[in-house]
Amino acid sequence: MKVLGIGNAIVDVLCRVDDKFLNQNSLTKSTMKLIDEKEFNNLLVNLTIEETISGGSVANSIVGLSQLGNKVGFIGKVKNDHLGQKYEDGLKLEKVSYLYNKKDETVPTGSCLILITPDSERTMCTFLGTAGKINDKDINENDIKESEITFLEGYLWDEGDPKKAFDKAIENSNKVAMSLSDIFCVERHKNYFLNLVKNKLDIIFANEQEILSLLNVKSFDDVVSFCKEINKNIVITRGEKGAIAIKENQVFECPAKNDLKITDLTGAGDLFAAGYLHGVINNLSINESLMFGTKLSSEIIQQVGARLKKI
Repeated sequence: MKVLGIGNAIVDVLCRVDDKFLNQNSLTKSTMKLIDEKEFNNLLVNLTIEETISGGSVANSIVGLSQLGNKVGFIGKVKNDHLGQKYEDGLKLEKVSYLYNKKDETVPTGSCLILITPDSERTMCTFLGTAGKINDKDINENDIKESEITFLEGYLWDEGDPKKAFDKAIENSNKVAMSLSDIFCVERHKNYFLNLVKNKLDIIFANEQEILSLLNVKSFDDVVSFCKEINKNIVITRGEKGAIAIKENQVFECPAKNDLKITDLTGAGDLFAAGYLHGVINNLSINESLMFGTKLSSEIIQQVGARLKKI
């Protein structure tokens, strides 16, 4: 297997809202907030669902990699319920090996309310459900060892059982890639994430805001200096400024695409990671990998949702 993703198995529920809705519900635009099942239902009651689809950050990346013809798999925890079955069916439809056996859990399958504002920004309210209960027993170390790269998401990490799952995966991996996921994740787990970046990970994906927060710096030049010092492959998306990768003391840059009809920014980072990892596992150059990531992220933001309709 080329890439095995481990992440939150979440069913995405997409709705269009205005900025007033965010303000009325004390939501910060373009971020992810963890909520309980009651709050999820309260938010949803006055909204119109535009689309429901199997989601989760790393799962979106893994589907993108599969659509590009790569042999990939995914581990994420769902309940043996209607949404859990729908989630598994969605992955299998995309030719992803789903390496988790559903059980009758006490907590339902997780879901994420993705609120899309008129400026195409997305604000996420996530009820983790059983996805947040993943533990080391859910990780088969042979599956990890048989994959070239293990791809993790910052969203998944938390103290207790999820950390045990994370640690088991990292210990048995041939190579580890991870997305920092969200600035709130970085702020909550800064010391742990920084240790991972310095000592455990091979490929790190972040946007500019996340990496500045992780390093407690205000200048992007300071970020570049840090990345050169630790000698990892660090890939940073910068919105309209494009994307850069830093590896072996070299900086590679790729401009953003212009004249796009942006519809929804959901999944932009997920599909960028898919494109970049596609380059890595197919022995493309770093510049080519950056271009692949930019191509996929540019395509996904011109449609609704985080799964490409076609590649």
